[in-house]
Amino acid sequence: MTQTLATKAHIELRPFASLGAANHGWLDAHHHFSFSEYRDPARDSWGALRVWNDDVIAANTGFPPHGHRDMEIVTYVTKGAISHKDSLGNAGRTEAGDVQVMSAGTGIQHSEFNLESEETRLFQIWIIPDRRGHAPSWGARPFPKDSREGQFVPLASGIAGDDDVLTINANARVLGATVKAGETVRYALTEERHAYLVPAKGRVRIGDVEANARDGVAITGVTEIVVTALDDAELVLVDAA
Repeated sequence: MTQTLATKAHIELRPFASLGAANHGWLDAHHHFSFSEYRDPARDSWGALRVWNDDVIAANTGFPPHGHRDMEIVTYVTKGAISHKDSLGNAGRTEAGDVQVMSAGTGIQHSEFNLESEETRLFQIWIIPDRRGHAPSWGARPFPKDSREGQFVPLASGIAGDDDVLTINANARVLGATVKAGETVRYALTEERHAYLVPAKGRVRIGDVEANARDGVAITGVTEIVVTALDDAELVLVDAA
């Protein structure tokens, strides 16, 4: 469903059931954008946002070492935890509600495993960098959960002025918010930018568009995003050039 609010305004619901999907047994993946064997020319990217994968990883399984380059990869864990190791010697564990960032740059090898006794759910978000050839890096951090209550808080960003966040090499930011049922959060946007919103939990309304947990909402051409929670909700938003 697409809602036109003005000449350029565009709010498009992408229901979870409409996403590309691949169930490998240990990994149940859903793709908001073209990825691997899933191809949809209408969903190749959204501005600089290239990939948003909704992954469910079975206990004691994961991705063996593999490589990336020239991509900013942000992982937001919604349930359980993911453990990371890479060719730079970094290692860490990121749990639900927290974020890790890997700048692949000139090249990095890494593995990601669910070492927990329960399944792990996460959003893996790929953003096209501002240029090729950055030095590779990795970082992770916990964020105080109450800092996101009733407002969007930057978690990872490459935009000047965003302090106390994980840094990415892109004209983009990844934000999180928690909203109680019946309450509203707002986010200022310029019309030429591309926003993509996914409720990790709960049900929300943006304009006349209603989104359930794990649905995607593609937004552009607006100066403000107004999100009303119909249930208690946890939101992840990407604002990209």
